[in-house]
Amino acid sequence: MNNASIIGLLLGVAAILGGNFIEGGRVSSIVQGSAALIVFGGTFGATFLSFSIKDMQRAAQALRHVFMNDKLLPKDYFLVSEIIDLSAKARKSGIISLERDVQNIKYTYFKRALRLVIDGIDPKLLRKALEQEISSLELEKGRAAKVFESAGGFAPTIGIIGAVLGLIHVMENLGNPAELGSGIAVAFVATVYGVGSANLLFLPIAKKIMNNLKHEIYLQEIITEGVLGVQSGKNPYYLREYLNSFILKR
Repeated sequence: MNNASIIGLLLGVAAILGGNFIEGGRVSSIVQGSAALIVFGGTFGATFLSFSIKDMQRAAQALRHVFMNDKLLPKDYFLVSEIIDLSAKARKSGIISLERDVQNIKYTYFKRALRLVIDGIDPKLLRKALEQEISSLELEKGRAAKVFESAGGFAPTIGIIGAVLGLIHVMENLGNPAELGSGIAVAFVATVYGVGSANLLFLPIAKKIMNNLKHEIYLQEIITEGVLGVQSGKNPYYLREYLNSFILKR
């Protein structure tokens, strides 16, 4: 589990519900099925209209890593140590000796990069291929984040639509006081749902996806420089110092 995401979501929801309780409100007063249908149905509809099915699938896949850690992503300091071990082995026994080590690497980008090194690809072509793969990853996951960012933009506006519909219902029932309360409730709750879901859910998810993307690109840049160092036969000591310069301070 991604503890930061879970804590953030629970803290935001608890703050709103707690504030409502302190003011004398009840949970049941902000649970309105019609308001939820208008806001979330309208938001999802507008989002589907804006993006392709493939983009929506990417967004669903990216959502999993917002709340669950990607176990295949290596730790940066372990990654550097593994690259240095490969470098020392390659200098001692040759690049071909790394053939068996490739099978033990779980992270796809690292495995593919090392495979290209073993296959003897030209260093310039290797760098170009790896940089292109990073660019493709940035584009793909960037579009996934854009889906949630757009939903965060639509939700408050749909909430206003819900509020207007609630007020229309109120105006239609001015002669029936018993119906006024539900109409006003839908009007205000729809606005809460729209603004709340945008700022507590959709926009933070988009931001988290982008932060995850930046972290993965950071790891891939370390791998790129590392495998190029292995290919060129760079001294493991100097390669370690170089790669350690990438490591983020804790």
